[in-house]
Parts: sequence; C-alpha cells; structure tokens
Amino acid sequence: MAEIVIFLAIKKIGIALAKGAADQASVQFAKYGTQLLELQSTMGRLASELRVIHDVLCQMDIRNRNNQVYEGWLEEVQKVAHVMDEYLYLVGQEHDIGCCFFLKKGVKKPRSLLSFNRLALKVKETEKHLTHLSEIKNRWVTLINNGDTNSSNYIVKRSQDLANISRSLDEEDLVGVDENRGKLEQWLAGDDFECSVIALLGMGGLGKTALAANVYKKERDKFQCHAWVSISQTYSREHVLRIIIKEVCKDNASVLSSTVAMDIVCLEETLTKFLEQRKYLIILDDIWTLEAFDDLSRMLTHNGKGSRLIITTREGAVAAHASRGHTITMEALPEDKAWDLFCKKAFPRETNHECHAELKPLSEEIVSKCKGLPLAVVSVGSLLCVCEKTMEEWRRVNNQLSWEINNNSRLGHIRNVLHLSFIYLPTHLKSCFLYCSLFPEDYLFTRKKLLRLLTAEGFVKERGRNTLEEVAEGYLKELIDRNMLQLVERNSFGRMKKFKMHDILRELAVELCQKNCFGVAYGGERKGTLEMDGRRLVLHKLMKDNPEPVYGIHQLRTVITLDNSMPSFTLLPLLCKESRYLTVLELSGLPIEKVPDAIGDLFNLRHLGLRHSKVKMLPKSVEKLSNLLTLDLCGSDIHELPSGVVKLKKLRHLFAERVIDAEGRDFECRSGMCIPKGLGNLKNLQTLQALEIQDESARHLGELRQPRCEFK
Repeated sequence: MAEIVIFLAIKKIGIALAKGAADQASVQFAKYGTQLLELQSTMGRLASELRVIHDVLCQMDIRNRNNQVYEGWLEEVQKVAHVMDEYLYLVGQEHDIGCCFFLKKGVKKPRSLLSFNRLALKVKETEKHLTHLSEIKNRWVTLINNGDTNSSNYIVKRSQDLANISRSLDEEDLVGVDENRGKLEQWLAGDDFECSVIALLGMGGLGKTALAANVYKKERDKFQCHAWVSISQTYSREHVLRIIIKEVCKDNASVLSSTVAMDIVCLEETLTKFLEQRKYLIILDDIWTLEAFDDLSRMLTHNGKGSRLIITTREGAVAAHASRGHTITMEALPEDKAWDLFCKKAFPRETNHECHAELKPLSEEIVSKCKGLPLAVVSVGSLLCVCEKTMEEWRRVNNQLSWEINNNSRLGHIRNVLHLSFIYLPTHLKSCFLYCSLFPEDYLFTRKKLLRLLTAEGFVKERGRNTLEEVAEGYLKELIDRNMLQLVERNSFGRMKKFKMHDILRELAVELCQKNCFGVAYGGERKGTLEMDGRRLVLHKLMKDNPEPVYGIHQLRTVITLDNSMPSFTLLPLLCKESRYLTVLELSGLPIEKVPDAIGDLFNLRHLGLRHSKVKMLPKSVEKLSNLLTLDLCGSDIHELPSGVVKLKKLRHLFAERVIDAEGRDFECRSGMCIPKGLGNLKNLQTLQALEIQDESARHLGELRQPRCEFK
C-alpha cells in the first residue's frame, strides 16, 4: 500500500526536476540560484532512494499486513514522500510565474525564494531522516520474522491454504450452482475428442474452486488419470510438474521412482509421453497470468482422446484462452440463494435450518451486506452460528459487520482471499482501485468522468501516442478484467459506460485507504468537528451545518462532494486559503454562488467542477490555474467565460453548457457561454461543450489542432 504514495512522490519529483526552474536564476542572485540547484540535487537523491524503496515494497506480501513495527516504519517513509507536494508547488509556481519576473525588479528578495530557503532546509532534514529510517529498518524491522524468509514460498503456501479450504467445503455449502455444475459436467462428458480447455472466471470468494472441486470429485474416475494443482502468482514450474506426475502416475510406481532425480526438461518429457496415450482430467486452480497459463498448458499434450483441462482464474485475459464457448463466469448469489446458504450455516441444528422469527429482520440485513458473495455468506453465517441467538448479539454484529470483516480472525478467509487480488495489482492499478473505494456503496461510476478524475489525480502515466484518458481507460479495463470492478452497462457502441465496486471488496479497500492516509470517505454520520486524516476527502453526505472547526484541511489534495441537497457550503473559502496543494476540487450540484479570488493560488489544481452550481461569474484569478486540465461549468449560471481562460494552455476538457429555462415543462432550453478570443491557444483541448459562437469566434474553433478534440 505504501508503494502507492512513494510511486506518486517519484512522479512528482520527476515533473518538478524536468521544469528546471532553478536555471532561470540570474547572476545578480547567484547565491539563490546555487541554493535552488543544490535543492534539485538533493531531491534527485531522494527520488533515487524512494524508487528503490518502492521496488522493494512491490515485492512484499501480506505477511507484514499486521506487523506493527513494519507498518510504523512505513508511516514514517510516507511522511517523507508527502514533502514532495510542497517542492512541486514552489518549483512549478516559480517556473510558471518566472524567476526573471522577480529578478528584474532587483529591489528585494522574492517571497518565493524565501520559501525556497525554508524548503531547502526542510529537504535536507528529510534526506537525513530517510537515511535514519533506513538504519532503523536494518536494526529493528528485520528482527520481526514469521519464520519463513522466502516470500515466494509464503505466498504459494497462503494460496494453497485458501484453495484447500474451498476444496473441503461440504455439498451443502454449494448453493445456487446447479446450472453451472450441470454445464461443467456436460462439457466434461462431451464427445469432443479434442482437448477442451474450460475456464471458471470470477472475483475471489465466488466459489470457483469449490465448484471445480465438487465436479472433479464426481467426474475424475471417468478419466484414465487425473490431477489437481493449486497455482499462485509465484508458482514453481518444476513443483507443478512433480505434483501432476505424482497424481497421474500414482498407480505406476516405476514411473514415479524414475522421476526423483530428473531435471525439469526430463520431467516435462516424461509427463508428455505418459499423457499421450491416456484420457486425462487436469485442474489448474487459481491461475493469475497469461504467462503462467502458457507456461503450464504447453506441458499438457493434445492427444485426441477427449482429455479436459479446467482452469480457475480471477483474470479475464486468462479465461479468454479457454475453448470457444467453454467459459463459466461466476456471479454473486441471488438474494434467495444467499439466504438459504446463510441459514444453513447460521442455524445448522434447526429443523430445515429455519431462522428464528425474531432474528429474521436483522439476519436479512446481514445477508444483504454480504452482497451475494458465497465466501462472505458462509463465513458470517459460521460466525453467527456460535454466537448467542439474541437480538442484542445479532444487532451488535450487524452494526459492526465492516469492522468484523476487517478484524475478526474467524473472518480472516475473506480478507486473505480478497487481499491477494489487491496485492497482485500493479501499483498504478492499486491507486485507481483505492480511489474508487472512496465513493459510496453501489455507486455507479461513469467512464468519462472517472477518467478525467484519475488523470487529474496524477495516477495515469503516458504510454506512447495515446492520450492520458485513453491510458486511464485501459486501466479501468484491466480492473474489470481482474474482477476488481464490475461492469454494469455498455453504450450503444459496446464501450464500457457504467461500473461499480463490490461492497465487500470496497470495505477492505476503505480500510487500506484510512490506514495509509490515502483518503477518507465521510458519510455525514459524525457531528461537530470534521477531522481530515487522509490526502483525499469524498463527502457522501453533509450535515445541515458544515462542521466547525475543520482540522487537517491543509493536507488535502482532493475534495469531492456528492451531496447536492445542502442549502449552503461554507468550506470553499477555507479550502482556497488553507489547502494550497489541492489537485481536484469537485463541487458539482452545490448551491455555491461565488468562487473566491484565492482560488487562483491553488497552483496545483487540475480539476475544477462547478456543474449545476449557482456561480454567476468566475474570478479573474482563474487564469493563474496553469495546471488545470478540466473546467466543468455545465448548468451553472455563468453567461460568459473570463478572457483569462485562454491562458490555461494545459486545459483538456471545457464544459460550458448552460440551462436557460430549467423549469420548462416539455423540454429544457439550453445554450452555451460566450466564447473568449484566443481560444486557439488551447492546443490540448479534447472536449469542448456548448460554447456560444459570436462574430469571428467560429474562426477560433478552426485553430484548435488537437486531433481528438470533441465538440458537443
């Protein structure tokens, strides 16, 4: 998790160093120019060390998740990484305003250079602190050892333990699988003599392994030989070969004895030769990558005897290698099936597993929170089975079910299964996944808006000639393909349009967000003081009166509001004044009437959303937001854009449609805002919605040279 913060910090340092603002210092202020160069040199060394730390953290696994010493050390490293925001702010601001502007005055030391003096001292202390942290880790953190120093072996063992639990589930634990089981049995018994590859696809906890194991036990004796192997992200090809040989050759002692001293090449030849003349059934459980599938499947011969290979995976790209029409996509249980499964686990001794009448309302609520995930239903039902059958106890579990899932050792299976999916995500996908968890349960994301937000947050890295938005769309496709997000709707062109996150998966992600100061989701349940302990704040619902005072607002990088029922919103002036590193400010739907002049001081701001607000005019200072990528004023009361908008050369998306008569009975009358002269300066503009064209303004549209620019 900490690698995300460090990854973003490294990106920020790279951006700042690329600007080369210190090179603009003149001979007249040579001592300050030297100081700036020294500062850049120090930041370069910090970036190098953070890059190594990031690469090391990417190799870590869940052993250290509850290691307090290790996590305490990571918290200190993250604090170092967050210093980069101030550095980027000052270097970037100096570059855009121009050192020469100040130096030509020649009267007094620029205020920004005074800030650099303070920052230079802070960065030097940070470098010393990072060195000290490395020494601390060498002295203390390495002493914490769970006995297995081999990370690969540990992950393999954890994956196999989880698979064994699923394989050992009783018949009664398999509820709502009759259709998929029948389909799987039919494919195994089919008269197709080619080697069919069958895939079971779905997120962790949906019962892929349990279904495969159930059918395997019933059907394996119909094949001449059979084998089951649990794979993981860090499997050993030789280990897998030996397991398969041991199982398929268990009745052939001579073959088994001859393989003891064989190398991997001889093992593969022996297996291929043995399977050539036999009809076999082999299960490769929990395959994570295409490379693993290719690596393992080529060991299995296609002998034209009706052999079958079943793979279970969370990855759509892996499942795509199944034989045509031989993929089963596992879905969450419908409500009635989830209820049946819950009652079997929670009330095993009752006649027909009948739920106690007085506990039924609470039980239904608990089952609803499991969102049809069989693993969650079974685990929570088993937990309640040993609890007192009282309203008080049931209510306690219901009220703190999220906490129970994240902390109760009896529900550790849920955490481990789903955390493996998160751990194996690349760093850039982890950021996007955690970001989505800050939004409410069952929140429907729309592709275009989320792409703009992810780009503004800095999560997206350039790839070739694709736009950042196209790269971000690729990220979302990967998350859907890995079953970390659920596709809900496609548009008429077959392109993904809306998607959401499974609530159980979201609960685990929210815990990671809070634990690592990635972000906070505020649901309006707290009264009084609103305390910020994360870099991002998503306000689901606001109290009638904004809480005062507000603590920690200075550290915010993102503020998003989702509640448009507020009669007022008084935090905006405070945000503009105190949160100077703000990157995303999304206030759509709020009845804001005025934007403070201080918004121009938010140099890092990349996304400003005022859709359907009551704002009538933007301040002139908006022209100072030189990093702004998205300006969304759609449906606001603004009639004319300030002329300074054309100075925002990085602007990529401009929404300026306004509603003239929102009370219209039959249809809304819409128009655009007046177009400013110089629109052709916006070379990066990709989306331009509903500007009002007057006089020569049509000519300005022709000056927009971005080939992907979309006019609406």
